[in-house]
Amino acid sequence: MRTAIVVAPSFEAVWPFAADRLRQLLEPSLDVDFVRVGGADTTLADAVSDAAAVERLIVLGLPLAESDLAAFPSLAEACVSTGYGRTEADGLLEARGIRVLGQTSEGFWGQSVSEFALGLTIGALRRIPQTHHAILTSQDAWTYPRQQYGDDSRFTNGTVEGKRIRIVGAGNIASRYASFVRMLGADVAAWDPFASEPSFHRAGSRREQSLERLVQDAEIFVPMVPLTPGTEGLVTADLIRSIPTGALVVLATRAAVCDMPTLRERVLADELALAADVFDVEPLPLTDPLLGRDNVVHTPHNAGRTKEANFRWAEMLAEQLPEFDRNQSPLPAPVS
Repeated sequence: MRTAIVVAPSFEAVWPFAADRLRQLLEPSLDVDFVRVGGADTTLADAVSDAAAVERLIVLGLPLAESDLAAFPSLAEACVSTGYGRTEADGLLEARGIRVLGQTSEGFWGQSVSEFALGLTIGALRRIPQTHHAILTSQDAWTYPRQQYGDDSRFTNGTVEGKRIRIVGAGNIASRYASFVRMLGADVAAWDPFASEPSFHRAGSRREQSLERLVQDAEIFVPMVPLTPGTEGLVTADLIRSIPTGALVVLATRAAVCDMPTLRERVLADELALAADVFDVEPLPLTDPLLGRDNVVHTPHNAGRTKEANFRWAEMLAEQLPEFDRNQSPLPAPVS
């Protein structure tokens, strides 16, 4: 089946390795026409040579209009993606009887985000970013009040082992994170009324039936659900006030699932520690009071952006094609 892949700069600004990886995966078994276009004003008919012969079209970062389809009379299946979930083009394709190659809205970055969240957790427990920064400007950091003990005793600190880690969510990212901290010896409980029982068993976490009870004994509290109309503000002001003083809050998915004014208030009052890759205002203003605090570890919303996540995005699309052999060996070398 003749396949055309058309990729725009707007897609590669977000997923810089995915298109090339997709090309590498498909070329061993398919006739692939790979085209990089200069901008969104380029039409698909102009971008693809001999469009009439194309049977499978993968469009990354460009819109697909009904008028474009006239140039592709042989089209049997297609994917139109911005890099996230379904697009309006899916309905147009389905109406024409063209098989839609769907792409999930998550899954490809699950490992990257969950590993990053583990890194945030350990970084906050041991104050790794703060001490790294301190030794750049002074040798005072080498003088410890208590023989190489550099943790902050006001907040949850030390090892992951033995900590009561309480997670909101048991999905793709949350269950991976739960399995990581459980492997390190944490006492893990999670609340997710929509997850199946095996989600908790696989992660090694105890299923908590009450969100209010989940919060009450948390040493490390991790809201880790996707942002939807049903989860926005799920962790209410009252729940945040119920988190024990001294606990660490880890944010690695979406900040808006929490009542951020109340969380900010408690962090700025030195009642809670925070390790966050996501915030209520992005980018954070340089004057934001959360920046540079001893009880805050912060990164600029890049937990999911690894080369491996890009590769997984491409693989999950390629796996939908009957010609793709996932066991082909060896795979082409990664694009640098």
